[in-house]
Amino acid sequence: MIKINNLSKIYKDNTQALDNVNLTLNNNFISIVGQSGSGKSTLLNMIGGIDRPTSGEIIIDDLDISKLDDNELSLYRNKNIGFIFQSFYLNGNYKVIENVMLPLIIANIKKKEREILATEVLVKLGILHLKDKYASEISGGEAQRVAIARAIVNNPKILLADEPTGNLDSKNGIMVMDLLKEISKDRMVIMVTHNLDYTKYSDEVITISDGKIVWY
Repeated sequence: MIKINNLSKIYKDNTQALDNVNLTLNNNFISIVGQSGSGKSTLLNMIGGIDRPTSGEIIIDDLDISKLDDNELSLYRNKNIGFIFQSFYLNGNYKVIENVMLPLIIANIKKKEREILATEVLVKLGILHLKDKYASEISGGEAQRVAIARAIVNNPKILLADEPTGNLDSKNGIMVMDLLKEISKDRMVIMVTHNLDYTKYSDEVITISDGKIVWY
C-alpha cells in the first residue's frame, strides 16, 4: 500500500507541480490521467523516488521513502521499483538480453544468475527470439516489451509506467496494455496516460489537474 500525505513539489522557477496531494493507493492497476503539465508525471517520479518532494510524505509499506538519503533511495529503487518510459531508453549498442540484465548488474547479481533471470523474463513475455538481437534492430512494439522485461527482471513490488504506449501504434499499444494487465496480477502497476481508452484496463483512475487531485 502507498500512502501519500500532504505532498507538494515546487521547482526552482517557482512552478508548483504538486499542491498538497493526499492519496491512498492499494489497487493492483492504477491509472493517473490529466492534461500535459498537470503534475501526473511528477507524481509518478515522486512515488518512484526519482524526484524528491518539497514537503509531505510518501509511505510505501510503512517506509517513508522521502526520508531516505540518496544511497538508501537508490538501493530501494533498484530492489522495489520498475520503470517503463514512453521512449524505451534501450541501449542500441547492447543486445536485448544485455539491456534486460542492466538492473541485475546494478544489484550485483552474478553473471550466470543474471543470464538465467533475464532469459526467464524474456520467455515469460514471449520475446526470447529477440535475445541476441541488438536493441537498434527491433521494432517499437518489440522495444517496449524489452523495456518491460528490463523493468520486471528484478521482480519489483511496484511497476511505474509513464505513457508506455505513447510511441506505439494502436495494435502495439493494446498488446502492451494486455501485458501490463497480466503483470498487475502479482504486483502494483501505476500508469500515467493521456489515452482514456486505456484506463479501462485499470482498477482505479485518478485525475489530476494543476497539481491537485480532482477525481479519486
